Amino acid sequence: MSTIDDLYPISCPFCRISEAYPPEASPIPQLPDPEKVDPQAHVLLSTSHVLAFLDILPIAPGHILLTTRHHYNKLSDLYNASLAAETDTASQREAQEEARESSRALGEWLPIVSRALCKVTGIEDWNIVQNNGERAAQVVPHVHFHLIPRYQEGRRENAGKGKVDVGMLKSWRMFGRGAREDLDDEEAEELVGLLRRALREEVEGAGGGKAKL
Repeated sequence: MSTIDDLYPISCPFCRISEAYPPEASPIPQLPDPEKVDPQAHVLLSTSHVLAFLDILPIAPGHILLTTRHHYNKLSDLYNASLAAETDTASQREAQEEARESSRALGEWLPIVSRALCKVTGIEDWNIVQNNGERAAQVVPHVHFHLIPRYQEGRRENAGKGKVDVGMLKSWRMFGRGAREDLDDEEAEELVGLLRRALREEVEGAGGGKAKL
């Protein structure tokens, strides 16, 4: 069974992002340096349990990944009540508690990040996709959710410099390198700034009080 001490595989790109961008006082980082890792990471959320950043091969402008801070290969590797009942060491109990909190955090942040994404992009429809294993198109073996905007007719059909295929934006095609373009870092920096601002508004709420997440 994994323990807290071995939850950061060095070879995992999402673990490298997690280590490079530790949690701050606020869950939404102020001005994180995207060049702390290679390729650049445009981070919009960094908490004790989850992170969110732009996909470097977006299916559509605003494609976000929400992932766990600690390393879990598949969704089934998160909190398991049966295993938790059988733990007999402090490190195993700590690992199961971290898995429980990570599971909760994913559920809490998915709707919040979704609302911020809709506000910034103007979309009304989007996919939330989570893949488990190579046969299910999981490329990075670290639990993560894709939030993929689906643009309406006449709304931002071309992204930035016009590199994204309009037909792809309107299609239901989900995965595959041929359907995706490399993220433009300049456009990403502008977009992630808007997403951070929208997230702060979501977290703080209209009355200015911070959500307890």
